[in-house]
Amino acid sequence: MKKIDIEMEKEQEAPEASNAAEPLVALEPGTINAEQLEELKQRAAKADEHWERLLRTTADFENFKKRAAREKQEAIKFANESLLQKLIPVLDNFDMAQSATQTAQTDAVQSLQTGINMIYQQLKNVLVEAGLEEVDATGKPFDPNLHEAVSQAETDGAPDGQVVQQLRKGY
Repeated sequence: MKKIDIEMEKEQEAPEASNAAEPLVALEPGTINAEQLEELKQRAAKADEHWERLLRTTADFENFKKRAAREKQEAIKFANESLLQKLIPVLDNFDMAQSATQTAQTDAVQSLQTGINMIYQQLKNVLVEAGLEEVDATGKPFDPNLHEAVSQAETDGAPDGQVVQQLRKGY
């Protein structure tokens, strides 16, 4: 008996809830009084307001997604830049190790040189994938924005202002 009473109460509550948002019904022309017309205008205005709010919210959300993606890319770029700057001295040390092992001719040293070259190439490939680019300055005009002058030397084979020797690679 209680179950039936509860169901009846729910059915009685449901029509009251539906009265709050009565659906619009097609009426014959001329059967709408002024009060109903005013209510329709208010509902239409409220619907327009909700539509505009939906459009603004959608646009704001799209802008948020774009901004979040852009900020994520910038954070990754900044993190990569910091890491790459820390790895440049490691590359320089590999270059010096390669130069030092090129003069020795024993099998053990050549084996070590081969291992160093393989590790060096692997590291360079990873850094290139991360966006590090090597700048070769030898034989090019000196540009103070790109190059750091350590010394000047006069040579017969190179014009003034040309980089003759590169002591450390630039990136």
